[in-house]
Amino acid sequence: MADTTRQTGRQGENAACDWLTRNGYTITRRNYTAPHGEIDIIAEDKKYIVFVEVKYRKNSVFLSKYGRPVKAVNKEKQKHIIHAAKHYLKMNGTNKKPRIDVIEIISNQEQDGFVSLNIKHYKNAFGA
Repeated sequence: MADTTRQTGRQGENAACDWLTRNGYTITRRNYTAPHGEIDIIAEDKKYIVFVEVKYRKNSVFLSKYGRPVKAVNKEKQKHIIHAAKHYLKMNGTNKKPRIDVIEIISNQEQDGFVSLNIKHYKNAFGA
């Protein structure tokens, strides 16, 4: 993965962590790697352990070219996330209910140089 792609991904994950924290979640882990998949963020609230996939588009040009970020979480990607979540739960038991979410982030640079982020949180984005 190119450094710029990695940096862009990190920016998206940082924004998602900030958003989750502001909305009452505790970040437990980032970039969890299992034998058959990876999870960008693992967070918890009072009831759930949440496995979060972050999809980020830097601007509307990418949006028009590739579509909404959430659409990039296809069936194959979902399968890998589910396997990674099951692996995490097996290795790190919890009493909380598991949930898989997707956070979609679209960044827009305004004329004044200000960057705005449009963040959408899809809770229970797909079943396990």
